[in-house]
Amino acid sequence: MSFKRVVITGMGALTPIGNDVATYWKNLVAGVSGAAPITRFDAERFRTRFACEVKGLDIHDYIPRQEARKMDPFTQYAVIATDEAMKDAGFDADTLDLDKAGVIWGSGIGGLKTFEDEVLNFSDGGRNPRFNPFFIPKMIADSASGVLSIRYGFRGPTFITVSACASATNALIDAYNYIRLGMMNVCISGGSEAAITNAGVGGFNALKALSENNESPETASRPYDKDRDGFVLGEGGAALILEEYEHAKARGAKIYAEMIGGGMSSDAYHITAPHPEGRGAYMVMKNTLENAGLKPEDIDYINTHGTSTPIGDPQEIKAIEKFFGEHAYNMNISSTKSMTGHLLGGAGAIEAAACIMAIQDQIIPPTINHFTDDPEINPRLNLTFNTAQKRKVDIALSNTFGFGGHNASVIFKRFEE
Repeated sequence: MSFKRVVITGMGALTPIGNDVATYWKNLVAGVSGAAPITRFDAERFRTRFACEVKGLDIHDYIPRQEARKMDPFTQYAVIATDEAMKDAGFDADTLDLDKAGVIWGSGIGGLKTFEDEVLNFSDGGRNPRFNPFFIPKMIADSASGVLSIRYGFRGPTFITVSACASATNALIDAYNYIRLGMMNVCISGGSEAAITNAGVGGFNALKALSENNESPETASRPYDKDRDGFVLGEGGAALILEEYEHAKARGAKIYAEMIGGGMSSDAYHITAPHPEGRGAYMVMKNTLENAGLKPEDIDYINTHGTSTPIGDPQEIKAIEKFFGEHAYNMNISSTKSMTGHLLGGAGAIEAAACIMAIQDQIIPPTINHFTDDPEINPRLNLTFNTAQKRKVDIALSNTFGFGGHNASVIFKRFEE
């Protein structure tokens, strides 16, 4: 059986450092931090009082008030990113076969703000069960894919993937497979998250997962630095338009890159901690390169999971050195979470967009906030500390790992006819 080729023909992003792809990419390359004190709620009593929020956004500039009130913020973010991506892709609505167009989205948590608000209202109202009639359809994670399907009339496969922080990457892999198997011509894919809430920050604080560097929020996300103390919570999302190559070619579409592989693995080790030797991280990269038909030396750049947690960063680096061998020291590696924070289930989408733009512009976004070398991390590795680096980038790999041991990676390649 011959597989169809899958290309990227549109992108949209809503991130803590830019509310569209162009601004997001410009700020990534410039090394801009998106971390600042929390404005979503009064965080004074929390151990962590900062996050990477989306900034300067008026939802009603994008979505009419009556529609927006029926959506949780994570769905609003999905709509805004997808509107940009669909406009970028430039489809002719009159000729697009809507039966062969679908939506596969990712979110690790879904409508947390909606759930929190309704439970607090229930409690504050004397436990009188007067729930908002939109409570359930706003809260469920699948609401994002459903809203997008309705918005564009896409009648093909439509669902959401949930695998913690690997969710958006799993969504991209599913979209890739549906298209290369001929089940769709076009798919909206990506992920979004809106977990900067009392419950989100409080819950991750209880896990001791978040940085507590309240004195210097802008430098708190510091992957691979000796003094990292946890991740910084982010929000937003990104949408990619995946399209079958011949379909894109026939309509004269602009092509950003080709998606050539995706892989998954499980740590089978712990509910939150990664395997201490990076076993699952090693296997997911191995599986992904095998799926793409590549050798380790074919990879030019890895956008790592790199969350800035004490136990997560070294394990991923161990896996990279073990799998790539000597080539590990020839690649560029960086963690853009140093700038965006960690978007949880939406992380894989904005990081896939970063990989595609690195291929487009032949530049590696940096890992900012590096101050002190970690003796556990080999200094021979080029972790692109603090400053973007120009280099030839033909193939880029994006890693995402989630609580529960879920690992997913995707590979993008410079497009060639």
